[in-house]
Amino acid sequence: MSQPNSSAAVDGGAGGVHILVYPFPAPGHIIPLLDLTHLFLRRHLTVTVLIPPTHLPLLHPLLSRHPSSAVKLLLLSSPDPPHLRLPTVVRSSAELHDPILQWFKSHPNPPVAIVSDFFLGWTQDLAVHLGVPRVTFWPSAAFTASVSNTLWRNLPKSDDPTNENSLISFPEIPNTPKYPWWQIIPYCRNFNEGDPEHEFLRNCMLANNLSWGVVFNSFTELERVYIDHVKKEMGHDRVWALGPLLPPPDEVGPTDRGGSSAVPAHEVMTWLDGKADDSVVYVCFGSRLGLTSQQTEVLAAALKQSGVHFIWCGKAVNQGHGPGDIGLIPDGFEDRVEGRGLIIRGWAPQVAILSHRAVGAFVSHCGWNSVLEGVAAGVLMLTWPLAADQFTDVKLLVDQLGVAVRVCEGGPKNVPDLDELTRLLAESVSGTRPERSRVQKLRDAAWNAVKGGSSTRDLDELVKQLGELNKS
Repeated sequence: MSQPNSSAAVDGGAGGVHILVYPFPAPGHIIPLLDLTHLFLRRHLTVTVLIPPTHLPLLHPLLSRHPSSAVKLLLLSSPDPPHLRLPTVVRSSAELHDPILQWFKSHPNPPVAIVSDFFLGWTQDLAVHLGVPRVTFWPSAAFTASVSNTLWRNLPKSDDPTNENSLISFPEIPNTPKYPWWQIIPYCRNFNEGDPEHEFLRNCMLANNLSWGVVFNSFTELERVYIDHVKKEMGHDRVWALGPLLPPPDEVGPTDRGGSSAVPAHEVMTWLDGKADDSVVYVCFGSRLGLTSQQTEVLAAALKQSGVHFIWCGKAVNQGHGPGDIGLIPDGFEDRVEGRGLIIRGWAPQVAILSHRAVGAFVSHCGWNSVLEGVAAGVLMLTWPLAADQFTDVKLLVDQLGVAVRVCEGGPKNVPDLDELTRLLAESVSGTRPERSRVQKLRDAAWNAVKGGSSTRDLDELVKQLGELNKS
């Protein structure tokens, strides 16, 4: 890793509330925290965003919409997560402790608080050193945080480590979730006691429980019971659900969020304009993970046999991440589906696609950003989790809320039955599934939350308390 070097803009303004926002350096973590930063800026806070230069393009939409006097950059070099193991990235990020400390001490109007990603738990000690509060940002569900906090506090033990399907239960969490051993977070399941990087990661995760406040990219109506559980665990009410953190369609053009589309956004929208309402299935498994070659073959065959119109967004190249061998969309597949399918190899304008009237279903890995984008669009989700918190997200969507349909249990070993997957794809846009009406009600609740409802009230309260910190 290159040595940390700081490039700070001019000070964050002579007055007003100034905060430091520090996302974990991965797009799925950066993008929702930038959406939150947009909300802070709209409420007249001054924000300095700490980000590595490699991810600077993700900030262009934010910087273009706000005056330079309100949003500043603190550019510090940081390891690039796609090429390193998570514990290595987390521990390496702590090398920025001293540069951040020096920046604070030399600043004419230093931040009154640090808002940092949950993987950056070491910033809790930094905040204590500086005498400012730290707010932990979870770009994921309160349900996920509840499970994660329990796992890191009490590292899991399997009664039969040779049986990957032996169940691990969480009786202290509402609804007593249970997971087969293979679905437990790998860094908890395979924790290497005494390893400096593993121990550092665990200490970071435990430090989140000491933070002054917690923010979730969620909303009360989606998972009230888990938000209340986190408040109980934290021992205070400084727990705010501010989501879904998305660009409002009437305010921010969603096609530039996260990067430029591999297929021009206007071409994608034109293709969708020619399709009937709720007739298109959108298929995407996120920016980091992917299906195995065998899973990809079954999905391609099911899309062909089902007769549905679809957009399939996949990787441009095999990036070698995730479980198993990452399967790429087969070359020439477009020719075999008679114009019914639009293939995007690379980044896609997902928010805009899901929001289009023609899209009725979403085959998803159920990463939390995708979950909220699907809920906010009111589309029927077909769940296919691959790793990490995605199994928890599916429990919430399918088993507890009944707004989604499970098409594959997930992981690298499970391959769906071709006939069953074909049937579910055709059925997902037929309008007959009861989950569709439920997710549309949840869509209304999501937008009500951010348009004056629970999320707006939580944001107002957070900004008010930050303002009180500024006065003191």
